Amino acid sequence: MLYLIASCIALLFGPLFYRFFSSGNGLQKGLDGFIFVSLGGLVLIHILPELLEHGGFITLVFVMLGLWGPTASERIFHRYSEITHNVTLTLGVAGLLLHTITDGGAMVLAQQDGNSILLALGVVMHRLPVGFAVWWLLRPHLGARWTCAILAAIMFFTGVGYFAGEQLLDQLSLDNTVYLQAFVTGSILHVVLHQPHGHQEQDTQGRFEYQAGIGSLIGLGLLAVLLLMDTGGQDHAHHGHSTEQLVNWLLTLSPILLLSYALATLRFQCGLQPEHKHLSLRWLQRLTGPESLIVTFFLLGPNYALFQVASQLVIGLIMSLNKVEITDPHQQVPSSSLRFGFAHLVDRSAPWIILSLILANLIGHPSMALDHPAIQLAVLLLVFLPMRFCNLGAAVLALALAYSGWHPMAVALTLIAAPVLSISQLRLMKPLALALLTISLTLSLGAAAWLLTPGQALFTMHEPLQMSALVIISLLFAASLLRLGPRKFLRRLLINLPAAHAHEHNHGHEQKHSHGTHGHSHGHKHSNDDSHR
Repeated sequence: MLYLIASCIALLFGPLFYRFFSSGNGLQKGLDGFIFVSLGGLVLIHILPELLEHGGFITLVFVMLGLWGPTASERIFHRYSEITHNVTLTLGVAGLLLHTITDGGAMVLAQQDGNSILLALGVVMHRLPVGFAVWWLLRPHLGARWTCAILAAIMFFTGVGYFAGEQLLDQLSLDNTVYLQAFVTGSILHVVLHQPHGHQEQDTQGRFEYQAGIGSLIGLGLLAVLLLMDTGGQDHAHHGHSTEQLVNWLLTLSPILLLSYALATLRFQCGLQPEHKHLSLRWLQRLTGPESLIVTFFLLGPNYALFQVASQLVIGLIMSLNKVEITDPHQQVPSSSLRFGFAHLVDRSAPWIILSLILANLIGHPSMALDHPAIQLAVLLLVFLPMRFCNLGAAVLALALAYSGWHPMAVALTLIAAPVLSISQLRLMKPLALALLTISLTLSLGAAAWLLTPGQALFTMHEPLQMSALVIISLLFAASLLRLGPRKFLRRLLINLPAAHAHEHNHGHEQKHSHGTHGHSHGHKHSNDDSHR
């Protein structure tokens, strides 16, 4: 009952604080950072792995439908008349009311013995941005009274789901509703990514990114507390797979990451810099750093490091001889080597390192049944193409996949191909270069299948050293969050990741134009700014 009351109160924060949070000021940015990190992390680190355990690979399909379905529908319906737009809003409200029944049932399920309460907390927390979204979208069209009535209906249907759920626990069990809950989870991520409580006056000068960073750090603290609270019963084994596995990876990785950033500082001081006049040396930095070799050598073994060097030298030679330009050259490189290694490079690699660990925790889940090497390679290609991996992120992903038991071919593909196999980079290549790259990757994978065995760390460091390094890495990443804010911190991961996209349907023609050009501008205009390596 407490969660039901809390979800209703959270929903009311939208209209109550609308005037404060809709002005684009520091308070709104701080709240956005808090919700973005805490709710997004809760879904990705705990809720989604739990759904994968019960539903397997198909779960991700329903998550993607919930995540991108509203965006696709929105772009289609924006081409039509205002009447169609109003019909779409009506259908959206009807869908939201049905969705709230599931929310109520989810809170009941979460309170059963042996189940996690985190799904209920996720429902409560995501009511904050939902309340803002409903008020933002509907009040200009329907007025305050009808909008309040819809909010009351949402609370009523949440109660229906909650109390009906107590009588229908078997029908609402996770095994029976896993795909519906996966769709709801994707919808939650959609709300988080698209910043529905944002304002049309974007913070283009970044005046409030510091407040957003503060909010995200508070969200991280709350997320850590919530995950540590989850220590119960039947779910403990699964919880150990998700959260504890991530912690173990971080402890193992942190000392080597610090060494990698130190090596980046040294090579910058010696003249191997992103603006180097020779294209071949710029490609060397794009593919290996060479600081990513430190991660490979110490945590996967010298065989993988030698394989990475040989394969990426061939790829770099192909790119240089064919004069293929790098799609994401560095911008605003600092003059200080220390600032380059421990600030500039952290800003560009930290999002990829976090993504790689979370991604490996999901696609490396035992219930995913991705045991065949061909299936593993296909999944990795689907991951790499829409992204622009940096070499450190690729090395961390390869490490996590190796520790999850993936085939050496999949680990090898991640090491050598993730920094170059992106749609934006492939578009800059002529047919001859594409053919040579394909041949090179095919031969490299064949050699990996023949020569490489499961990787192992060269040695294990003492836990106090690992903890100290993890604290330092956490401080470096926290400083990056404060400098950039959470959305800018993560915006370079995907070519079409929404940048504070507000659902401002009340702005007619202006919104239509922005949606028509949104994907293109982020894919091309800002590609230089979104550099990684």
